[in-house]
Amino acid sequence: MLVLVESLEDARSRRVFLRVSADPDGARVCADRSRVSAHAGPLGPFFRACQANLTGARLVKLSQVAGDRLVALEFKCADDHKRTLIAELVGRHANMVLLGGSDIIEHVLVPAAPVPNAKQPEPRLKVGAAWTPPPGRATQGTSTALVDVFPEPASAPRLAPDETSDPYPLSWRVNCALQAQATYAHNHRERKDLLERLERRLKNAHNLLAGLEQRRQAAEGHERVRCDAELLKLHLTSVPRGAKSVDLEDLYNEGQTRTVSLDPKLSARDNMERLFEKAKKLERAQTTIVEELALAQAKHQRLADFVARAKDEAEPVDDLERAAIAGGVLDQKQAAPQKQAAPAPRLPYRTFVGKAGSEIRVGRNAKDNDALTFKHARGNDLWLHTADTPGSHVVLVLAGKPEAHPEELLDAAHLAVHFSPLEGATKARVHVAPRKLVHKPRGAKPGLVTLSGGKVLDLRLQPERLQRLLGAHRPSAS
Repeated sequence: MLVLVESLEDARSRRVFLRVSADPDGARVCADRSRVSAHAGPLGPFFRACQANLTGARLVKLSQVAGDRLVALEFKCADDHKRTLIAELVGRHANMVLLGGSDIIEHVLVPAAPVPNAKQPEPRLKVGAAWTPPPGRATQGTSTALVDVFPEPASAPRLAPDETSDPYPLSWRVNCALQAQATYAHNHRERKDLLERLERRLKNAHNLLAGLEQRRQAAEGHERVRCDAELLKLHLTSVPRGAKSVDLEDLYNEGQTRTVSLDPKLSARDNMERLFEKAKKLERAQTTIVEELALAQAKHQRLADFVARAKDEAEPVDDLERAAIAGGVLDQKQAAPQKQAAPAPRLPYRTFVGKAGSEIRVGRNAKDNDALTFKHARGNDLWLHTADTPGSHVVLVLAGKPEAHPEELLDAAHLAVHFSPLEGATKARVHVAPRKLVHKPRGAKPGLVTLSGGKVLDLRLQPERLQRLLGAHRPSAS
């Protein structure tokens, strides 16, 4: 906080500000002649109160309280009321308090935490109560002079216009030293926070790579799965019902047997068809897994580079964060709301708006996919999911319309690809079916469904369409 004061000694009548700071890394009250920068972002409730009550007021007295690190600034307001700003410069617990008449507390910069039970004493700084100094007393005995704590800088240009004036005023030395200390601590916290966010993203990218590598290895075994299906086809009549596996003569390796795993709940023919379908799925996946791996490896490398840069103290934190957001490896940090609203019921999906205004819902995780599909979608709504690739369930809400708008069908398909490991791909295949044709097999794991109809949409991704959709995201409870 800056307070404008008159400079009686300055022949050129330059404006002098009194800086009052409760920064825990550099709490201070000192004169400041530096250029004043506009505050970035919204004001907090305490500073809004100071702005409303002290704008136009005149500083009439500045005094130390009880010989301690407490400073009282008394103001005479335009309505002739007196208000006092108390700066408690007590290190990590520094605070500021605005007092009204009779030294009653009106506003506190850092309010006390709520008292959990009646047995604990009331907080000292309570709005409506009289202000009392913090416990303890000023240090007794010999104290060190400020001129010794903040000596003249070894090399700096003279500030005074002539030889008779102090070239390095004490307030200037105090402000420079403590401002630098506070700035360093602030930058250190910001760098630590940025590094933690980047390392979490890097860990997620590493896990995604590991999962894609497992899928790649599984896809390479599509021929073996097809061979199992062919062998089972030749011995359908000899497979006992309810068997978990069966040993068959391997026609592809003479003299050897091959163990084929079975689902005991299915018949031999159903097991055969399931194996043929699995082989086809693995073969199709093999054509896309290379591109997915390349995209994931590139993103992993970008994140690793940003993590290395974040550890470099010479790299400006703000510039690095903007570069990471622009590079698509980090999300914009959301500012905390000024007032916490009552929590809304959690929805298992994100909501987007199609080109014609329809609602498009995207499941958040595997469990939420089931809730979206079977509890938050009607039978005629369109259900979409990437073919041969895990990902979010997507529902295009038709709301009684006989059919989907062609552009909105493409919108929903783009979102299905974006919220899957195919994010960033140029081409993809997407299942499209009415919700009533989507079924949940008994005992299936979360997110796993089967289709009894529908079609497959061959999609060529349009970045500008996806950008429009993500810009039309409607925040919902998470």
